[in-house]
Amino acid sequence: MGISFQNNKQVQKDILQLAIPATVENVLQTLVSFIDGLIIAKIGLVAVAAVGVASSILNVYLAMFLAIGVGATVLVAQALGEGDLVKAKLKAVQSLQITLVVGVALGLVTLLLHRQFFHWMQVDSKVLSQASQYLLIVGGAIILQAVSVTLASILRATGDSVTPMKVNAMINLLNVVLSLVLVFGFWFVPALGVKGAAIGSVLARVVGMVALFTKVQQTSVQFSAKEFMTIKPINDLLELVLPATAERLAMRVGQVVYFSFIVALGGVVFASHSIVGNIESFSYMPAYGLATACSVLIGRAIGEQNFEKVHLIGKYSSLYGVVVLGLNGIILYCGAPYFASIFTNDQAAIINVVTALHIDAFIQPVLAISLILAGALQGMNDAKTPLYSTLVGMWGVRIVTVLIFTHYFTWGIRGVWLSIGVDLYIRAFFLAWVFHIKTKNIIT
Repeated sequence: MGISFQNNKQVQKDILQLAIPATVENVLQTLVSFIDGLIIAKIGLVAVAAVGVASSILNVYLAMFLAIGVGATVLVAQALGEGDLVKAKLKAVQSLQITLVVGVALGLVTLLLHRQFFHWMQVDSKVLSQASQYLLIVGGAIILQAVSVTLASILRATGDSVTPMKVNAMINLLNVVLSLVLVFGFWFVPALGVKGAAIGSVLARVVGMVALFTKVQQTSVQFSAKEFMTIKPINDLLELVLPATAERLAMRVGQVVYFSFIVALGGVVFASHSIVGNIESFSYMPAYGLATACSVLIGRAIGEQNFEKVHLIGKYSSLYGVVVLGLNGIILYCGAPYFASIFTNDQAAIINVVTALHIDAFIQPVLAISLILAGALQGMNDAKTPLYSTLVGMWGVRIVTVLIFTHYFTWGIRGVWLSIGVDLYIRAFFLAWVFHIKTKNIIT
């Protein structure tokens, strides 16, 4: 039986109601890194490179937390779609249990290896000291971000994407104030430079984590200390979390590998690449918001056994993503010189940033498809297809082509971003094909 026009419009409304706050939340969350980058850029390019290379490690950590968040979002949403509150609460608790274990483990790894990571990456000695200091502080307290990501995922699964947005607004404002004071000094507080930016981020995350936990305890999936300490089988959660973790690790570790190739091109090129990453991050945030909406709504539709709705959610989310990121690509292309000048006065760096943004503008639509349909498939309990696409795209395409483009053809930063484009175009077409086949099969 087909879906009526009214239900069709309702699907679009549901997508936007979840995606818009989630997008704003992602933008605000990105502002924390963006503002740190902007403030640190005033210190110098060495500081920019230090935070950039440290962030490449922190992004590997974040990949694991986001994977746990995927499991929490999908399984809690499916349980709520089935009308099973007991199961929804159990999945929320289990997600937090896994989060604590992983967060503590990664914090300990950071304390032990915060300098060694950069020796392995062959980071320049001038950059290594500040990068190590930043990673030690932010990575040592990574449990704060870990728990916050999972708590926000649980809230979104219940249909509340507004609270995470508000909390991130608060974190962002607090981070701005703390970073300005701690980086440059104020009154009796000494100027701490890169170290101050790291401390500011950590303090802001403490406040955010407490606020998110308080809100979760006011929802239908609130839990007691006794329930949290109860251990039960987590097979279904692991079936989602493990492939999702592997997918994000494949992506992030791959980024660390090709970052090392970019580092070899020189400090100015790597700093330029880091600046482009900061600028671009605002463009693709709507795609993350739509991917979140996809995972939640498809999870609920699966729980309700409404398979035609699954197809519509993926279709409209992808369409919105292509339109929005396509428009953002135009802005990136036209505004490239201005965006570059915000971060640096170095003319060589500005030329590199503009070159990269001009290429990146044409990548945005397929980036939207890749992110959104990965979220859609995960909402259908398929975390393996995004894993396969990332393994092939990152390790079989991007890393190979970046070596060819930068070391054989010596195209510099142009080669780096062309390799990213080749990867994402292939990945988008593959995910679109798989989603089409899967939805066609479950409907018929």
